[in-house]
Amino acid sequence: MDSYKLIDGVYVYFVTFTTIDWLPVFINPEPAQILLDSLQFCITEKHLRIHAYVIMPNHIHMIVYDAEFDNLRLQKTLTSLRKFTGSKLANYIDQNFAKSISAVTRNKKLNDRTRQVWQPGWHSEGLISEKFLHQKVEYIHENPVRKGYVRLAEYWENSSAGFWIRAEEGKIPISLVIGLEE
Repeated sequence: MDSYKLIDGVYVYFVTFTTIDWLPVFINPEPAQILLDSLQFCITEKHLRIHAYVIMPNHIHMIVYDAEFDNLRLQKTLTSLRKFTGSKLANYIDQNFAKSISAVTRNKKLNDRTRQVWQPGWHSEGLISEKFLHQKVEYIHENPVRKGYVRLAEYWENSSAGFWIRAEEGKIPISLVIGLEE
């Protein structure tokens, strides 16, 4: 069961999903595309809004909210996103990664499935001020730079940094958060 906190009166969240045992699943473009396609579906069909994101080799950071600020629907959307992508990614791992890596996703302690790609639960922080929002956007975009993958944030392909730094249209439509306290 996924565990995180959605707080009454707080509708914008910084969330992190991490792969089991920090497996570098997203080093290949296909798994990242599975995640991007699923995010696009959630935007179009489930009212998910994304203010910023970055897909790293073993995790994703996002600033998200529901289009109508419905935290219950946001919770359901994020849960279904994790379930759907977990299944798709597990299939990809089984077909394309070494058996030793595929074995890491198999957990005999699971009651509802035989494979697990995402770590149980996820990190979630409510964003209540513009200052905190900007700090998290910068943290998200600078993640690949801090890891030494790119020299400039906007060079990282699976990120909203190009949108925020160069006003470039990216792989995922970005929705602006407005109305937070200064």
